[in-house]
Amino acid sequence: MDVIGTLKGLLTDSGFAALMAEGGWQNLAMIVIACALLYLGIKKKFEPLLLVGIAFGCLLVNISWFWTSFNGNADALFHQDLWDAFLDVNSPAYHSYGTIMAHGGLLDILYIGVKSGLYPCLIFMGVGAMTDFGPLISRPSSLIMGAAAQLGVFLAFFGASQIGFTGAQAASIGIIGGADGPTAIFLTSKLAPELLGAIAIAAYSYMALIPMIQPPIMKALTTKKERSIVMKQAREVSKTEKILFPIMVTIFVVLLLPSTAPLIGCLMLGNLFRECGVTERLSDTVQNSLMNIVTIFLGISVGATTIGYRFLDWGTLKIIALGLAAFVCSTVGGLLVGKLMCWLTKGKINPLIGSAGVSAVPMAARVSQDVGRKYNKNNYLLMHAMGPNVAGVIGSAIAAGFLLKVFGG
Repeated sequence: MDVIGTLKGLLTDSGFAALMAEGGWQNLAMIVIACALLYLGIKKKFEPLLLVGIAFGCLLVNISWFWTSFNGNADALFHQDLWDAFLDVNSPAYHSYGTIMAHGGLLDILYIGVKSGLYPCLIFMGVGAMTDFGPLISRPSSLIMGAAAQLGVFLAFFGASQIGFTGAQAASIGIIGGADGPTAIFLTSKLAPELLGAIAIAAYSYMALIPMIQPPIMKALTTKKERSIVMKQAREVSKTEKILFPIMVTIFVVLLLPSTAPLIGCLMLGNLFRECGVTERLSDTVQNSLMNIVTIFLGISVGATTIGYRFLDWGTLKIIALGLAAFVCSTVGGLLVGKLMCWLTKGKINPLIGSAGVSAVPMAARVSQDVGRKYNKNNYLLMHAMGPNVAGVIGSAIAAGFLLKVFGG
């Protein structure tokens, strides 16, 4: 037995040897970025339930990429070439999940749930089961603020289309402004999967930074008097209204825009489980067990798309900048409509709740509450802000459905 030869073979076939190969620095840089994301998720608690999974998926795929690209090993965790063939109309493997199942690695198999739209839709079902639509039902005008908070989606779309991104890519970048991670992943996986890693990280990072990003904008666009407005308690919503709401929304929105069916359908089904009173076990499963399992798979799968040679380019920096602009513009849109409604109602609506029109539930509503309490200790805006907040969830899904219809064929 040639011990020295065996040891030499192990060394030359290892990922450490591939560090010196051409392009190896990109994967090394991504490993550093993955560790930074793990720090933010664990230590700083920035969207930890998903960011930890995304970061570890990034770590896995870039470590395995060393020895895969260096040695041509077929046992990789993620095969970008298979997914490139999946999207190539001239390839025999075009849209063939069978090829992925036969030749893919662990992360390839998990990624099928992202590419098919399964994971984001199941996440939406869990969100629906955890959400009380009562504040929106009691004050339907909240829908206007939720719609206005989609302003950033379309402004960022137009901005991205002007600086070299395709229409499909621009649409995927714009949806970051909706501040809804699952919706961003759903749309991007359909229209621009090559941008999925950058868009997902940007979307969830800005969602985690809402307590830092929104308050300065809220203070700049509202007066101290407006921020101190105390809103009256909304009317009590009946059980019948809560049951009928998800059914009627599904019928109306899906008939209006059929491409919204996966997201809106799952969101409203989850809410119906919550409100109908006869499916407590299903509601509990969707909120907890199913939601947790899907979150794990979604995070790792999205992280698998952050391969160094694709992630580290100027396009990623543009996406991060455009995503921030989209998020800021969405906050501004909600606040401006909140100010308009404050004026129309002669001071009965606190415009701060307009900022909650972005669909980061319930974090954006809590920020509205916290800012309002700083100026009036008797101000309880949380439930009022939940109206625009859940309206934003519906609004972002509708915006995604519209963009999917326009650019998805």
